[in-house]
Amino acid sequence: MTSRPLCFVLMPFGRKKDEAGVFIDFDSIYQDLIAPAIEEAGMDVVRADEEMTGGIIHKPMYERLILCEYAVADLTTANANVFYELGLRHAVRRYSTVLIFANRGRLPFDVAPLRAMPYKLADDGRLKNTIVAKKALVKRLTAAYQAVTSDPNGVTDSPLYQLVEDYPDVDHTKTDVFRDRVRYSNEIKRKLASARKSGLEALRSVEQDLGNIKDQEAGVVIDLFLSYRAVKAWDDMISLFHKMSRPLAATVMVQEQLAFGLNRAGQGEEAERVLLDLLKQRGPSSETLGILGRVYKDRWEASVKAGNTFESDALLDKAIDAYRRGFEADWRDAYPGVNAVTLMELKTKPDPQRKKLIPVVDYAVERRIATGKPDYWDYATRLELAMLAGNQNRALKALGEALAAMRESWEPETTTRNLRLIREARERRQEDEPWMAEIEGALEKKAQETPK
Repeated sequence: MTSRPLCFVLMPFGRKKDEAGVFIDFDSIYQDLIAPAIEEAGMDVVRADEEMTGGIIHKPMYERLILCEYAVADLTTANANVFYELGLRHAVRRYSTVLIFANRGRLPFDVAPLRAMPYKLADDGRLKNTIVAKKALVKRLTAAYQAVTSDPNGVTDSPLYQLVEDYPDVDHTKTDVFRDRVRYSNEIKRKLASARKSGLEALRSVEQDLGNIKDQEAGVVIDLFLSYRAVKAWDDMISLFHKMSRPLAATVMVQEQLAFGLNRAGQGEEAERVLLDLLKQRGPSSETLGILGRVYKDRWEASVKAGNTFESDALLDKAIDAYRRGFEADWRDAYPGVNAVTLMELKTKPDPQRKKLIPVVDYAVERRIATGKPDYWDYATRLELAMLAGNQNRALKALGEALAAMRESWEPETTTRNLRLIREARERRQEDEPWMAEIEGALEKKAQETPK
């Protein structure tokens, strides 16, 4: 599993002349300074020229330049390829790119104001004062990592983000809209859409035709990854993850969906580890904490079935806490919020705090439906809230909307499970009503009728 952040290296390679005509041995600078400093800072190295095929910069290399969380750019000799790649990096990443250069010459005017770390060269073009230079680079990389992990939205070292007001961030992490926003081969897109309808073997056939997954562009790989999720092929999902390029595998979205698949495949402990690593590296997120809440929720249900009362109570509290923290991380995302209030309802004595949280969750989902493009989960959330409120008319309306917006068979299965938990808790308290079971049955029937 990928857990260490990735650092992309932009630099010349081989031996190149500087402006004075002296050859500089960039391979030795990479081996003696850059690579060991990145490793010592707790990151894994991806070097640009190592990602090329026949010297050609291909699309997956561009994607890796964008997807790697950190980068080191050696501006020595003002190499055109390095400057082009640096421009791309600054355009799509507000952070964190560390600049270095050999102090034998001056930096070009356009980058001279940027904060770059100098290093010294000996007469033979190799690194001088290696220990000092490496220590300085480790310090810069460590500072970048600490700044990003403490406040990812407050860190900016790209001059474009610093100087252009309201310059947009590129979001690489959304799951359900990824297929629509990324551009890739229409032929492969059609094949995957058809294969999802045909089933698992058809998807495996598409994967086999793709060849080396590392050489495929991100959109194709992600679509295949989510297609395996759509047919509940959890083992295939996990297997595909291990075939991805390291930068793509390290993205938040892929790591989150890997954890989702691991949990569904019965590897809850590994799923938890992936999610906790993400939280440590990237900070709280509604999606990460929402999936972590699901991991604890599944353990809670298993513990209840096993009759482990004390353990199950503790796991229920952990699930509630994860979901609630996820909602607090982004109040616009109602998914972790509705799960938190549902689980609060299921406690032996319902948590009174749920009554304060429910209106906030309700507002969040209604704003999403009113101002955005509502999907199945928005209507499912509205349905779940109506069940919690005992509002039959609103629940029936939301049921119809959810069924119309359904995309994949596992979606109503998840909602049915939550509704069943609410109904059973109400039955234990003698508060249930017949219409609750009818709605639950309608969702269950739809899930069974949907092709897997």
